[in-house]
Amino acid sequence: MAYIDFVSELHKATKRDYIGRVTSADKAECAKVAKEYGYDYWDGDRKYGYGGYRYDGRWRSVAQKLADHYQLCAGQKVLDVGCGMAHLLYELTQVVPGLIVNGIDISQYALEHAKEEVRDRLQYGQAQAIPFEDNEFDLVISLTTLHNLKVFDLKKAVQEIERVSKRNSYIMVESFRDDREEVNMLYWQLTCASYYSVEEWEWLYREWGYTGDYSFIFFED
Repeated sequence: MAYIDFVSELHKATKRDYIGRVTSADKAECAKVAKEYGYDYWDGDRKYGYGGYRYDGRWRSVAQKLADHYQLCAGQKVLDVGCGMAHLLYELTQVVPGLIVNGIDISQYALEHAKEEVRDRLQYGQAQAIPFEDNEFDLVISLTTLHNLKVFDLKKAVQEIERVSKRNSYIMVESFRDDREEVNMLYWQLTCASYYSVEEWEWLYREWGYTGDYSFIFFED
C-alpha cells in the first residue's frame, strides 16, 4: 500500500468559495438534491454539485500519469468504480490505445450522458457489490467516490476493489490534515458520508486488508 498523488494538481486548479457554499443557500436541501445524482448534481446550479460537467480534456494528464505508473498496455483491463461520465476512462483509451475499460456508477444520468466513445463499456453498479469476477482487472481505480458511503458499505467497497483487482488498485477520497481543512471540507461537501482524517483512512485500509495505492484531495485555503 503506497501513497501516490495523481490528482491534487487538477483539484487545486479549481477555486472554491467555502463560506459562500454554506451561507448562500439551504445547504441541507442542496445536499438532499445532490444525493439523487441526477441532472441537478451534474449539470444544474453549482449549489447542487458540479454546475455543468462538460468534457474539456482536463483528465488527460491524470490518465497519462496512471498509464505511466502502472505501465498500462493494450489488452489490459481497467475498471473505474464510480466512473461518472467516464471522462477519465475515455482519456485512458486515448493515451493507451487498445486498453479495455469498464466503469460502474449509481447515477443513471451520468451513465446516459457519459462520453459517447466509451458509453457501451459502462453499467449501473454499486461499489459495495462490484458486478465482476475475482481478479478480473489489471487496474481498479476509484476517484472521489468511496467517501460518499457510510462505513458499513465503505468496508465492503474497499474489499470489493481488492477482490476484482489482479494486483493494482488506486483509491482517492476527500480527507483533511488539520482543523481548517476539516471545516472547509464540511462547508464544501454535499454528498460525503465518511469524514476521516488521513490517519483514520490509512488505519481503515490496513484493517480491511487493502493492499493497493491511495491518495487524498484536501480543501485548503
